[in-house]
Amino acid sequence: MRTSLPTTAGRPRGRTLLGAAVLAAALTAGAVPAGAAQTAPAAGHRPLPYLDARLPVEQRVRDLLGRMTLEEKVGQMTQAERNAVDGDRAQITGLGLGSLLSGGGSTPTPNTPAAWADMVDAYQQRALDTRLHIPLLYGVDSVHGHGNLVGATVFPHNIAMGATRDPALVEQAERITATETRATGPQWVFAPCVCVARDDRWGRTYESFGEDPALVSRMETALDGFQGNGRSDLARPDRVLATVKHFAGDGDTAYGSSTSGSYTLDQGVTVTDHEHFRTVDLAPYVTAVQQHHAGSIMPSFSSVDWTEDGVGNPVKMSANKELLTDVLKQKIGFDGFLISDWEAIHQLPGDYAAQVRTAVDAGLDMFMEPYSAPQFEQTLLAEARAGRVPQSRIDDAVRRILRAKFELGLFEHPFTDRRNAGTVGSAAHRAVARRAVAESQVLLKNTGHALPLKANQKIYVAGANADDIGNQAGGWTVTWQGGSGSTIPGSTVLQGIRAAAPATTYSRDASAPTDGYDVGVVVIGETPYAEGVGDVGNGHTLAISAADRAAVDRVCGTIPTCVVLDVAGRPQIITDELPKTDAFVMSWLPGSEGEGVADVLFGKQAFTGKLPVSWPRSEAQEPINVGDRNYDPLFPFGYGLTLHR
Repeated sequence: MRTSLPTTAGRPRGRTLLGAAVLAAALTAGAVPAGAAQTAPAAGHRPLPYLDARLPVEQRVRDLLGRMTLEEKVGQMTQAERNAVDGDRAQITGLGLGSLLSGGGSTPTPNTPAAWADMVDAYQQRALDTRLHIPLLYGVDSVHGHGNLVGATVFPHNIAMGATRDPALVEQAERITATETRATGPQWVFAPCVCVARDDRWGRTYESFGEDPALVSRMETALDGFQGNGRSDLARPDRVLATVKHFAGDGDTAYGSSTSGSYTLDQGVTVTDHEHFRTVDLAPYVTAVQQHHAGSIMPSFSSVDWTEDGVGNPVKMSANKELLTDVLKQKIGFDGFLISDWEAIHQLPGDYAAQVRTAVDAGLDMFMEPYSAPQFEQTLLAEARAGRVPQSRIDDAVRRILRAKFELGLFEHPFTDRRNAGTVGSAAHRAVARRAVAESQVLLKNTGHALPLKANQKIYVAGANADDIGNQAGGWTVTWQGGSGSTIPGSTVLQGIRAAAPATTYSRDASAPTDGYDVGVVVIGETPYAEGVGDVGNGHTLAISAADRAAVDRVCGTIPTCVVLDVAGRPQIITDELPKTDAFVMSWLPGSEGEGVADVLFGKQAFTGKLPVSWPRSEAQEPINVGDRNYDPLFPFGYGLTLHR
């Protein structure tokens, strides 16, 4: 990796504001040095309109678009993965790339805030070396905090945030995420997911706020946390451009419909009529656009198959002009830009030229082509020159992308503003995450006043998930799939319990003697996964593991009072285990602050969480959702006992 440029106050050294004479000479020559938009014009000279921050955004967009060649426009529509260009950063300039991203686990070495900012700024300098000096957009998956960065505040995943029923807390969490993300370089996040999870066998269930579109829409205050007031706050150092995903129906696919490897649900087919799709799958996007002014939207890998014209002719969302252009852009009024998912257009029919042509025509604006950016640009250029892709469609796409860059203030301040870098993983930020954990805990059973626990009780804790911060953080943590073990700093559930009751005994597999204890706490759950890798039927099940079952049997069978916590991204099948317990708590994936679980166990905070999804009696009962005919879950949507402090 090339050494990053040294920095002063967030700007590479040597990139000071240009003098008036230098600017005047540059304007005369028809070139604009990087940073010129920050400089007052020389006497008798006005800056080029697109560099004049005093002008309205739309006027600046119009001026810049009019100066661009076809090649420069296509470059703006292209996004590459950083690993594809890091060994030869001149590609950023040569290809005129509009954007880079860090996929899950794509990080600098060392993985620190300063290294992130140095890396992004070094890439940015390469973009500013192009003829028109158009800055890069840099995107990351900050889906529950700036999860790629070790040391960032890691919040509970969305399903837990849905359980809080606290839109203000969701907004606060995402503002912290925005602050920590932008202070380290990226100005754009691929979040929030506003999917409506209709089948808990889906490996992305935990990315959803819940199964009810009204609940998902309530939690879209996440967008305000990311972006601020509409999009007028985007240039602030504590805001980022948000991406609402995955448009639309990704959480409503039919089991067994996926054709992506061994996935069963993810990237599958939503078989639906227009009315169901409108009221369930599309509804959160109307809210996101019309009330929260989403800046970008990511179409889903999935397909839609309308029942009205007969099942059997699904259309991939990346090719669905009816939904992307006619409905989303025109009817709903979305004026941001559409970014494809990772190589999503490669799943379309035909050769690569047909895939590119179809997706551009359908309405995609920027293309996440992580390792094929040169091929994408060559292909789109050829299609445009042959007249198979209209210039007007390309202009529309680039106009949308440039608008976001102007709104983000990147022409004035292209380099990382590091003033908030010291807040990354700060005590104040972690305190908010801890409160989110506490508010998300759902008390499903509490007989005989098993809870709250008391500090003077003799407590025996068992289960692998009691002391595994990687498991409690879940997927999209440091890497795409996440990982077990000490992957991030923070506190485990066990550490939280021991902070309240220091004499607590821990036996991971419940093999230590259980005699003489007042209370047993068994922490069961899942190990990390992401996307379709976690689909049931793809090496996963909703059943609890044999080891967890054995721990419950041993502890609950020998200790007078038994409390079970489930650390998982979705409901697990506990129908047979539940009668063995005195109390049962759904803890979801709490992230870095396991002490928040202990806060409610010991009564420091009240239990107030409510189920954001229906809890099935058996795996075969899925999909089950509130409002279904013959609705009979183990616990209904919205269930949760209240236990006061």
